[in-house]
Amino acid sequence: MRYFDAHCHVQFDPYDADREALLADMGEKEVGGLVVGVDLESSRSALALVEGREHLYAAAGLHPNYVLGETFDEDAFRALLKEPKVVAVGECGLDNFRPEDADAAKGRQQEVFRKHVELAVEADKPLMIHARPKKGTMDAYRDLIDILASYKKEHGDRLRGDIHFFVGGLEEAEALIALGFTLSFTAVLTFARDYDEVVRSVPLASILAETDAPYIAPANRRGKRNDPLAAIEVAHAIADIRGENEEEVRKALLQNAQRLFGLPEGVE
Repeated sequence: MRYFDAHCHVQFDPYDADREALLADMGEKEVGGLVVGVDLESSRSALALVEGREHLYAAAGLHPNYVLGETFDEDAFRALLKEPKVVAVGECGLDNFRPEDADAAKGRQQEVFRKHVELAVEADKPLMIHARPKKGTMDAYRDLIDILASYKKEHGDRLRGDIHFFVGGLEEAEALIALGFTLSFTAVLTFARDYDEVVRSVPLASILAETDAPYIAPANRRGKRNDPLAAIEVAHAIADIRGENEEEVRKALLQNAQRLFGLPEGVE
């Protein structure tokens, strides 16, 4: 394996027509990935998809935008986390951008997110965190940092994870890295310059490449369905923004994912 997509949803319906062909192409191009659930059904689907596939792994969790529509079944998610191929807890977190009534959802989101944190510590697996602030603010990140800091005092290195699709500023990035979290970036880097300062400024050891596929295709495929192969282009973009050797960045991004998700020996 040469590249690792730290966050994708290839169990989703947009891949029903050609999923096997895509997975075969990923194998040929040596692209591995973390298939992320957003509710109980898609978390189970993620596990079913990755079973028996050497370079694919799963994450199980309840997305913050779904916490008002689905009861968080702690026992069911705990059972999923006992599976060796489930290497992360999430997608979970805080979203103040999408809900029509963010204030009404906020309390429930925080309650469910804390349950994910506690499950992650119990299972000794990293979190896969979604955090999206209201437009023009960093509110979700500030709340997230406060919650994580409160658990970090008690649990230390058992509390770790990745901040998926990071859109915060340098101040938020540094605070999250200090808490032991990585930041993952998408193919937005191929067509927007909003996050260049963060990508350049934080340690390379704190960065992951992701696609959030089927969303956010790279510049040469804007408006089309994305897929985990775009992790290659994300890695190239990170190297270009940082002004560093592409091969060294590629290796570092892969090693960062291997370290965070506890990928087995021999996955290189």
